Amino acid sequence: MTSADPRVPPEPPPSAEGSAEDEVARLSYANQVFRRLRRNRIAVVGLFCIALLFLLATCAPLFAQSQPFYWRSGEEVSFPWFGALFNRLIFESSVDVFFNLLLALSPAYLLVFALARRRFGKRFIDVRGRLLGGLMAFHFLALLLVAPASWGPFDNPLHYTDTVVDYDGKKQQHAASGSTAVFPPLAYHYRDTNPTKSVQAPSREHWLGTDTEGRDVFTRMLYGTRISLTIGVVAVAIYVAIGIVLGAMAGYFGGWVDSLISRLIEVMICFPSFFLILTLAALIDERSIFHVMVIIGLTSWTGVARLIRAEFLKNRNLEYAQAALALGLSHFRVIFRHILPNAIAPVLVTATFGIASAILVESSLAFLGIGDPTVASWGETLNAGRLQWKLWLVLAPGFAIFFVVSVFNLVGEGLRDALDPKLRV
Repeated sequence: MTSADPRVPPEPPPSAEGSAEDEVARLSYANQVFRRLRRNRIAVVGLFCIALLFLLATCAPLFAQSQPFYWRSGEEVSFPWFGALFNRLIFESSVDVFFNLLLALSPAYLLVFALARRRFGKRFIDVRGRLLGGLMAFHFLALLLVAPASWGPFDNPLHYTDTVVDYDGKKQQHAASGSTAVFPPLAYHYRDTNPTKSVQAPSREHWLGTDTEGRDVFTRMLYGTRISLTIGVVAVAIYVAIGIVLGAMAGYFGGWVDSLISRLIEVMICFPSFFLILTLAALIDERSIFHVMVIIGLTSWTGVARLIRAEFLKNRNLEYAQAALALGLSHFRVIFRHILPNAIAPVLVTATFGIASAILVESSLAFLGIGDPTVASWGETLNAGRLQWKLWLVLAPGFAIFFVVSVFNLVGEGLRDALDPKLRV
């Protein structure tokens, strides 16, 4: 039996601080940023508000819809609400189709997340990003199958249209026969007009009053959340993609490529962006919400391109980039798999602030009357309040725009601190 050598000091037990540092080191970069972001209480409140806005946008038909959940008249029993979700005569915009599809598929998505959490256990934190990306890709594929009216020369059988029935009036006609209908809390659609109730003040029937065409303002505000969030996310995604590609090429290759792209950036900066957006929007005869998204995206990429260019100029000569080139990797792989992940942090902050700016631009276009007239836009309601000098038509959309822009800015501030290497703990 051997005894321990008294001259060799025993190894100290691992400290709690060291184990915590090892646990953080095992996390991915995105999880580390999210952990630091959660320490900022103001940013967490902003994230909670954004999640609540997306929840309200998704569940809008549960709160306001002209079609009942349940209808019975004599032996006739039907559930019109479910079919109305994809009736293009009720929900014409593809934005509504996107959120209605999300509402219909959300139980399946939640079930997939629950099964994945049970399957992976503690490792779920490492796979949740890829799982979320896969579900988003599946959802966009489902949208591409449902939304178009045709696929080239072939009609889309999933493009659903049906006669819109006035169940509220039908209920009143069949009141004596004992018809039964279960409506959402607000039995209005955001496009339902009633000239006899034009510009009514807030009441128990219309919580935020009505506009000049007798449409319920609260319902339009609720569905307008969909438009504002979609405008912000899609427009920013467009100009971030353009800015990343051009900025990466300028910073990585340098030389005449850098000179050409830099001159293009300078030319775009010379134009006042909002007036350029106004000009392009005015040239389109039949404007849609996607035209507005594309216009904002095509005119706002210069800031992202300059940020990415600066980061690539700094990173292209570092050891890891030179080692990747020495191994014979292609320029495409070096740019997008090695340098870009190390240069993307400033762009994430810019994109967060850009969502708020895009929402303001869309509201401004709708306020000036050159937005999409077929959707429920906050700027359109604000313009109606200005023309009619009605306080409730000004305060409701004004507060909504202020609130959404503020919470995105709060999250942007918190994300900037979370990505700052000087503040890492």
